[in-house]
Formats: sequence, structure tokens, C-alpha cells
Amino acid sequence: MLFTGNRYFKAHPRLIVGARGAYYTLADGRRVFDCLSGMWCSPLGHAYPGIVQAVQSQVERLDYSPPFQLGHVSAFELAARIAALAGRPQDRVFFANSGSEAVDTALKVAIAYHRARGEASRTRMIGRERAYHGVGIGGLSVGGIAPVRKMFAPLMVPGVDHLPHTYSREHMSFTRGQPEWGLHLAEYLERLVSLHDASTIAAVIVEPVQGSTGVIVPPRGYLARLREICTAHGILLIFDEVITGFGRLGKPFAADFFGVQPDLITFAKAVTNGVVPMGGVLVRADIYEAFMTGPAHAIEFSHGYTYSAHPLAVAAGHASLDALIGEGMIERGARLAPLFERAVHSLRGEPRVLDIRNIGLCAALDLEPAAGQPGLVGLRVFERALDEGLLVRFSGDTVALAPPFISTEQEIEAMIEGLRRSLRAASGAPP
Repeated sequence: MLFTGNRYFKAHPRLIVGARGAYYTLADGRRVFDCLSGMWCSPLGHAYPGIVQAVQSQVERLDYSPPFQLGHVSAFELAARIAALAGRPQDRVFFANSGSEAVDTALKVAIAYHRARGEASRTRMIGRERAYHGVGIGGLSVGGIAPVRKMFAPLMVPGVDHLPHTYSREHMSFTRGQPEWGLHLAEYLERLVSLHDASTIAAVIVEPVQGSTGVIVPPRGYLARLREICTAHGILLIFDEVITGFGRLGKPFAADFFGVQPDLITFAKAVTNGVVPMGGVLVRADIYEAFMTGPAHAIEFSHGYTYSAHPLAVAAGHASLDALIGEGMIERGARLAPLFERAVHSLRGEPRVLDIRNIGLCAALDLEPAAGQPGLVGLRVFERALDEGLLVRFSGDTVALAPPFISTEQEIEAMIEGLRRSLRAASGAPP
């Protein structure tokens, strides 16, 4: 079982047997609201008709296409649509199958790009504390969540350093949107440049909003300052938008929301609404062109996956974009965001709530841990929420919320009231 207490699960198994719209059905018949859009990946809900039809049709027409030395038209069309959605129509796209693969691909692109330009000394990567960039060796190395890294320390890529994370409960508790405090933390990148020398640094990788560690929102001006420093020193800036891509902040990508353009963008999850695994990297056109040297028949970038641009994933991707763009689902999510913000912050003052953070259609609540038993309060809230008809995501004693874009105002309000009752029940307070 993945990121799961296996012994606890075997003693208390919970099985999903169906999903439709914004709800899952459990094996015991309970229908529960999907409070995190699957795993941040299903903003259109489940069994979305257009996606179901597209995948069913595709499997009859072309179920698999080898991605080496051959291509299929729909994959190129999807790449063009994603680049256009990002407002970067000249970008190239490298398809992978997950966020983890997308991150490792982006790191490889960065290293190979500098080598292609004659700057092979640029091998160092800069990540950030509390970052989650997947479970590939590259992603683990630039990631900054200690329990995730600890077991696999011997496998870490050498020459990686980390920026400090940007969260301070003292200075930004219960902030709505971007905090005013913390811009100065971007200057730590200048310290790392001075320490290691710019000629050794290939790339800086950050999540615009740190999702898996508990929705840490960047301070105002922080991302723009990272962009300035990277540009000044010839360092590539990578945005890991596996969670924020495709509308979670009310814009197609977080790069649009914050008005900061990185050199590479990783994506996954919502690109297919979670129906078929897919990830990828948006790459600036001039970075791509740096590889296009030597004999025309030679392989310029020795990297790829058997299932890159899988026809079923591509079909799901097109259908997802049809809904996100053509049916105005990104705008729908954006319209829900102010209501969601007011509702989630109404939980301030509830038992054990230490902090609430939000941006776009996502938020997190930090809960006061039980003495000597970290994670127990989060688990209790999770279990009680199921009884309230809610499937919430908890990590330790942090609860994350990112409801589907198809949610109604009534469903958002009901989610928060159910969570309120869950917090009180899990803390032993009167409901």
C-alpha cells in the first residue's frame, strides 16, 4: 500500500468500488464527497462523459503506438494544445507517464542543455526544503520532505542543495492567499550561488505552491525574485506544476497566476483528469534547439519511456482540455475560489486548528498533534470525515482540501460543515 500504514490498513480496510461526478462509492455503500479531486488529479470529477467516450473510442482505433522512431498525430496535437494553453506556443513538450517521471525528465533536460552549450560544469541542482517532486531518484534528491528522503539517502544524487521553505506560522498564520512576509527568503539563492559558483549550477526547481507538504503559498514577489536571480546567473528555473497545472489556481498554470515564466514546466495529474496516467515537461523552444546539432539521423536526447504519449492518455488529455477550455471549467473553479476561501477560514477557532492556508481552489489546515503521537489527530479527522460523507486527504496532522471544479456552492459549504463536525468529534468537543 502506497504511503500508507499497511498494518493499520489491513486491520481497517477501506475499499472504493465506484466513482461518478464529485463522489466516490465505498464498498460498504457509503457515498463520499471527493474533497481532494482524487489525488489533486480529477478536477472534472469522475466518469466525465466526454473523457469516457474519448477513451472508449480510442482503444478501438489505436490502443498503443511505439514512441521510438514513430509517432501518432494526436500526440503532436495535444502537445501544441498544452503549449498554447500555457501561453507558450513555441514550447516543445516531452511526454512521460507521471509527475515523478516528468521531474526526472526536466532535471535531465537541464543537465543535458548546459552540456550541449559547452557548460558541462553546470551539474548542481537546487531544490527547496519541504518540497515534494515525486519518488524518482532525481525527484527525491531535489525534494525536501525528510521522511521521504531518509530511507533512500544512499541513492541521492550528489551535488544537490536546498533553499529554505517559505512557511512561518509566526508570521503568516491564517493568511488568505499570498502572505506579505517572506520575500527575503528568495535571497538565499544568491547565497547558494556565492557558495557553489553559478558555473556549477544547472537549475533551480520549485513548486509554485508546495502542495503535498500542506499548501504552502509563496510570499508576494518571491517567485519573481527567484526568476531574476536565475536569469542573472544563467541558471534554468523549473516550475513543478504537477498539482497547480490545468486550473487549480483559477488560471491554466501557476506561472500565469503569479506572472512569472520559468524555463521548464512539469505537469501531470489533471492533464488527463487522472483517467489515464500521463505527465510531461514544457520546454522553451531555444532549449530544445540547443540539442539539435550533429548528424540529422543521430539521437539528440537519449531518454524516453515505453508509454510516453500513450494513445489512451492522449485521448483523455484532449477530452480533458475540451472541458477545461471549451466548457469553461477553469473559470468555474476560479468563481468557486472566493466562496471556498471564506468557508474554509470559518474553521478558524475550531478544536486543534493551528493554521489555515489557501489559494485558488486548494487549502490546508494544520492541526495540533496529540502528545507523543504525531499523525493520530489527522487520522481521527480522516476517519470521522468518512462518517460525514467526506473523503479528505491528510498527511500527518495536516488536512488538505482541493475540491473538483464541478462542485456546487452547496457542496463546498456542506464539505466545510462536515469537516467542522469531524474536527469537533475527533477532538472530543461537542458537535
